[in-house]
This record gives sequence, structure tokens and C-alpha cells, in this order.
Amino acid sequence: MNTLTTPEEQELAEYRLTAADRCDACGAQAYIAAVVNGSELLFCAHHGRKYEEKLRSVATSWHDETARLTATV
Repeated sequence: MNTLTTPEEQELAEYRLTAADRCDACGAQAYIAAVVNGSELLFCAHHGRKYEEKLRSVATSWHDETARLTATV
């Protein structure tokens, strides 16, 4: 089952990534989680966008919280 989210679905989703979740590529705070071959990969906004096209074609799940970076309180 493919559960990739649209931007509209993402706005409705609860945040699940915290400051303790770190990018697998560089160690910055993770805002994107992808499940590939049963393993969760975490990415910062930069690396998530860099690898998004390739990852989305093989990911069974894509969770994007990058909207938090520009959200106003």
C-alpha cells in the first residue's frame, strides 16, 4: 500500500518528528521521513528535497513536515 501524502493531507497530519530526530545524511533536524524497503529514513529539508524524486519512486511512505519551517505561531 502506498501512503504518500499530498500537501493538503500533510497540513491535516499531526507532527510526529521531534528535535531529537536527525537527518541520516548530515545530522540536522529531520523534517522528512520516508520508508524504503521497510526501513525508515530521516532527512532534513535540504536532503529530503535533494533526494525526493528518487525516493518517492521507491518509498512506501513519505511524511513531510517541512511546512513547520515557515509556519507562523
